[in-house]
Amino acid sequence: MSYFASPTLSPPRAPAILIVDDAAASLGVLRTMMSKQGYQTFVATSGERALSLAQRVQPDLILLDVVMPGMDGLETCRQLKGDAHTQNIPVIFMSAKSDTDDIVAGFDIGAADYIGKPLRMAEVCARVRAQLQMRCTSAAQKEQADRLRMIVDAMDEGLMVIEASGRIQYSNPACERYLGYGADELAGHTLPELLGAALAQEYLDYFAACAADPAAARPGGAREVLIRHRDGALRAMDLTLTPMVADEPLFIGLLHDITHHKRSETALQHAAMVDQLTQIANRRRFDSFLEQEWLRAIRSGQPLSLIVLDVDHFKLYNDTLGHAAGDICLQQVAAALQSRALRTTDLAARYGGEEFVLLFAETALATATALAESIRALVESLNLPHPRSTTSDWLTVSIGVATIVPTQFDRIEEFFVAADRMMYAAKDAGRNRVMAPGASQHWCQV
Repeated sequence: MSYFASPTLSPPRAPAILIVDDAAASLGVLRTMMSKQGYQTFVATSGERALSLAQRVQPDLILLDVVMPGMDGLETCRQLKGDAHTQNIPVIFMSAKSDTDDIVAGFDIGAADYIGKPLRMAEVCARVRAQLQMRCTSAAQKEQADRLRMIVDAMDEGLMVIEASGRIQYSNPACERYLGYGADELAGHTLPELLGAALAQEYLDYFAACAADPAAARPGGAREVLIRHRDGALRAMDLTLTPMVADEPLFIGLLHDITHHKRSETALQHAAMVDQLTQIANRRRFDSFLEQEWLRAIRSGQPLSLIVLDVDHFKLYNDTLGHAAGDICLQQVAAALQSRALRTTDLAARYGGEEFVLLFAETALATATALAESIRALVESLNLPHPRSTTSDWLTVSIGVATIVPTQFDRIEEFFVAADRMMYAAKDAGRNRVMAPGASQHWCQV
């Protein structure tokens, strides 16, 4: 047994016809005929009464006599068309006046059709059916257009209709919201205003090609672009352009805001390149940066200097004071290195454990050695107690320096090994010092 009754659909309402005529005989014949056709009928014998009924019952069609005492049919129609509640109701004039001027006057004030008197009922029925069919079709088209507009307005994705000239003809609320415009403010702006001249020209060339050969037109595909917000800032978005079949060349542009995605992507890239403990570059970032600067130094003929630093007796420090203190120690050493990496061509990084590196582009050996010594002194001046160190009462570091003007025949690995050897030489010499190669050594070319 079902506990829910099936919904019953009410039959469609029969079309309603308002007949307006001051002649009782004509009114009666028309009413009888319209009723036989299955229409609801309402009658009025004056223009004033017709206006009142039209407001109240909202008929689907009005049959209106032109010649009536008082307010005639032309004035009645004029007032119907001037009222927002009744202006869309089709009006068929009925009149014995058959002069062209009279007929034209009727159409000028908004009549849908004109039937001459005496009335031929078969013709009246045919014209009424035609008007009702057109009204039904028009209503269906309007409903479909309204539904499409609601869908477009509710989209989270931005939508633009763009002319072949690059002028924006229409934009939906999401598009206006993405770009910081109010309702209908984006229409009239051009693609070059949003994308910049160079990129916009690529799209304009695509538009021109589609307009020249519509049959060969293909969707432009999604593309990540920077679009100018109304406030002047550039926002990352995916833009998809598709030709639209129409009387004039038009293109649908779909915008998807990927700002949040780009921020997340940037954050992930940052996380992948930064040491989580010290917040300076990690080994992966340093290796990539070193390769980039190595190639640039080969092209420019400028010296490249590398510092390798190791915290002295760090295992003893950790074992004595604990890992939390060890972490703080590494963070302060990293901050000391970072304070000397002032240019975009300098990079400080944690290379692993207690080992750090610092790269200086376009820097000679003497300058790099002086910078290394300033870092050593800065770390020592932190006065971090190191109770079990055999080198000092305070935390210290040993630093190696290497410098080269690289050529195509040199290898990055050997450059790194040279700096690493200098660091171990500093340790062998008693720690808490900077060691750099002598002038006779290959890795001291400058």
